[in-house]
Amino acid sequence: MSNYDQLAKDILSGVGGAKNVNSVFHCVTRLRFKLKDESAAKTEELKNLPGVITVMQSGGQYQVVIGNEVPDVYKAVVKAGNLPAEGQVAEEQEDSGNKGSLFSRFIDMISGVFTPLLGLLAATGMIKGFTAMFLSFGWIADTSGTYHLLNATGDCLFYFFPVFLGYTAIKKFGGTPFLGMAIGATLVYPTLSGLSSGDPLYTLFAGTLFESPIHITFLGIPVILMNYSSSVIPIIVATFFAVKIEKFFKRVIPSVVRNFLVPFFTLLVIVPATFLVIGPISTWAGQLIGAGATGIYELSPMITGLVIGGFWQVFVLFGLHWGLVPVALLNISTLGADPVLAMSFAASFAQIGAVLAVLLKTKNTKLKSLSVPAFISGIFGVTEPAIYGVTLPLKKPFIMSCIAGGIGGAILGLAGSKFYLIGGLGVFGYPSFVNKATGIDSSFYMTIVATVIAFILGFILTFVFGFKDPVEKVSTPAPTPVLDPNPNNRYEIFSPMAGEVVELKEINDVTFAGEHMGKGIAIRPTSGRVVSPINGVVQTVYRTKHAIGLVTDDGVEMLIHIGQDTVQLKGQHFTAHVKDGDRVNVGDLIMEFDLQAIKDAGYETVTPIIITNTSNYLDVVGTKDASVKEKDKLLTVLG
Repeated sequence: MSNYDQLAKDILSGVGGAKNVNSVFHCVTRLRFKLKDESAAKTEELKNLPGVITVMQSGGQYQVVIGNEVPDVYKAVVKAGNLPAEGQVAEEQEDSGNKGSLFSRFIDMISGVFTPLLGLLAATGMIKGFTAMFLSFGWIADTSGTYHLLNATGDCLFYFFPVFLGYTAIKKFGGTPFLGMAIGATLVYPTLSGLSSGDPLYTLFAGTLFESPIHITFLGIPVILMNYSSSVIPIIVATFFAVKIEKFFKRVIPSVVRNFLVPFFTLLVIVPATFLVIGPISTWAGQLIGAGATGIYELSPMITGLVIGGFWQVFVLFGLHWGLVPVALLNISTLGADPVLAMSFAASFAQIGAVLAVLLKTKNTKLKSLSVPAFISGIFGVTEPAIYGVTLPLKKPFIMSCIAGGIGGAILGLAGSKFYLIGGLGVFGYPSFVNKATGIDSSFYMTIVATVIAFILGFILTFVFGFKDPVEKVSTPAPTPVLDPNPNNRYEIFSPMAGEVVELKEINDVTFAGEHMGKGIAIRPTSGRVVSPINGVVQTVYRTKHAIGLVTDDGVEMLIHIGQDTVQLKGQHFTAHVKDGDRVNVGDLIMEFDLQAIKDAGYETVTPIIITNTSNYLDVVGTKDASVKEKDKLLTVLG
């Protein structure tokens, strides 16, 4: 068993089990879950797991922040839960749960499309950035083979961006990956770009902002040829519609020829549509977005930098920073540089300045041990461990780092610093500010100045204004337990329904089968009645009525979960006869359900009866009988 296997199992249990997961992928520091029912997740328990920094719910995602080990934890989670690989989506995702607001869905889409490419985007960007630096320093010549090979390596991803985005975008939308790559490859096919030379046949929209020379036609329809190399929006929009078209042909084409006729017809429809309509419209839209973002920046670069730099870490907290990523890529592809995202660059340096102050000032050994790896990660631009593990819990250091990041951003805006490519993070991000055409200039040096000032300010402000140092808990010997005069306390739990007795380990649900919620037993019911198995109080009747929590007068807490995955029925076929806080006695009718309707809907009806505070007792022993009737003895809790 690897170091992450147990953590993976605990995380899966905390998110409500593998069956509650539609999809999961990871970014630099987080596991990003799409859950069927977020209310089934145990957020506080997850936050307290060793190896988990914190939990965030944002952008339609349930995000478990791990830190630098997230790739290994992700692999263990996928293996433990037998989940779809990164980028894949469970078939039932489309129809499950609340899709969230339009903005949340947009952020989720953007992160799902770009996250798989982040590592490669940073790597190739660093190669391209360092190549530009070496050229500026005169260490290599632009006529040398060394330069050309390094430049090709660094530029390959961005030049063929539609091919790579075609793969990630169509996977995100639920289509066939190689189909998306084929659409992207068509957009950057070299022969097509060469057709735009020479005199045009005629010009469309002459005298307007959208004036377009026409060099070729398709079945007599004019084709507006554009340079799609490095483009972002056209391929994302094209793959979105390609998935709809592919699904249509999958429904109407016989399975015996579906393997080749579905992509055949899909490409025949989507590629011409992309060149004729989708590509030009989305390109114009992208140019307008880029011009709008640049226009806001040009109104006051310093104020824009102050706002973006100051609030950048807040954006990161809620996953809102993804909204600026496509804007930056659009600006780089259409304008050659991006000033907007560049103004966030100083924020990570402000963060590690604050962390260093905490490291030097705190007397709490646990906080010191957290600060060291958080500082090192922050140097390379990965600040989530610093934010969630150090500054945010202490509050003041986080505020001070935001102030310092805002001042650093204002300096970047005032200096006119720009990203000329999307490259590395932290100290590896400096080459991204090198203009290949002009080399290292004053704005590059001002970028260094801005980050140094942000770092120093983050350190000084945190050190001067301080923070409430957490009191370290001193471990004391546990008191000698007082022996219970009756160590064999027994609490009887009676059967809430009639049916066949099933051991928990036989249930096809890892959460119950692994006893992650507690020990107990299960019943495959023969009727649609649930009666109270105890004398006590109703703790919770779940809004979907598929489960009910009870507590006995002696403090034994229990859960009756009717069927498996029946939360998706959203209360259909269930009738509750009690509500939260009601007093019940053994045999009182508390719930009715339509057993046959649930079976017909395709759901398993086996019902776990769990003692949820099992850890408070010596053991929980189930009946040895093969079947039970209502009010038969079912479980014995040994205190």
